[in-house]
Amino acid sequence: MTAARSSARRGAAALWGAVGILAVVVLWEGYKFLGPAEGVTIGAVEGETGSGVMILPRTHDRAMPHLIDMVTRLFQSTSGGDTPPLIVPVITAALTTLGIAAVGWLIGVAVGALLGALMQRWRLVEWGLLPWIVVSQTVPLIAFAPVMNSIGLQIDRDVMPWPQWLSVAVIASYLAFFPVAVGMLRGLEAPDRIHVDLMRSYAAGYWPTLLRLRLPAAVPHLLPALRLAAANAVLGAVVAEVSIGMRGGIGRMLIQLAGQASSDPAAPWGPTFGSIALGLIAAGSVALVGLGLKNYRRGEAAA
Repeated sequence: MTAARSSARRGAAALWGAVGILAVVVLWEGYKFLGPAEGVTIGAVEGETGSGVMILPRTHDRAMPHLIDMVTRLFQSTSGGDTPPLIVPVITAALTTLGIAAVGWLIGVAVGALLGALMQRWRLVEWGLLPWIVVSQTVPLIAFAPVMNSIGLQIDRDVMPWPQWLSVAVIASYLAFFPVAVGMLRGLEAPDRIHVDLMRSYAAGYWPTLLRLRLPAAVPHLLPALRLAAANAVLGAVVAEVSIGMRGGIGRMLIQLAGQASSDPAAPWGPTFGSIALGLIAAGSVALVGLGLKNYRRGEAAA
């Protein structure tokens, strides 16, 4: 019965995923068919270009190409001639960004798990640290990235070799550590009081209680946090590549092709699809970790 229920759940998840993709296709093509070519602007002054506020986007082919055109463009040459199809550099750039995001995810997981464990261990640390952890996520990443890049250049010049991709990984970890820290704190506090008291009655110290009770109880909270951290790491890596201008990644490719959008409007959607695929791959990879921890996933928290 359990296996059948699990299979039915996976089937329902796949079905809803397909329905979601179909809904996006219908909404995109429906609005393109019905929407005004120049969009809808309110407060425009006659004779003044660019006045007013646009509340609905333009639907002409340069601003909003058909989805079939975006997909077809992936399999056409990158810039004409004998250049490879666009999908080839998109995959290459995506793999570069994925590797950097993976490093950022590992850093973020390590930092977040340590902070979560410290906050759970000492209440005073939680009171002093948790507000700052929350506030840290309000700092605009586009402002933090150049600062981190400058620090990396200083380290590279005066201390030790520091490649630019490592700055991008640190920036990615900045977004990844937050959900892990909160998930770890919540998870380590999840055991019932009676179970904690039982461990104390066995004269179990902090480490046995942590390893045998708190960490297993934290799994349902940690897995969603790890998936969210993986998606955040990809987002952070892409934004960092754009902000500091690192070559070779999907973020830089987005900027390059966006500059050609007026003459080749479908091209920028190639790396956009690549970025979406990276987030799905990152979150899906973490989900595989959960397969080995299925015995601890009862009542898994929602991400």
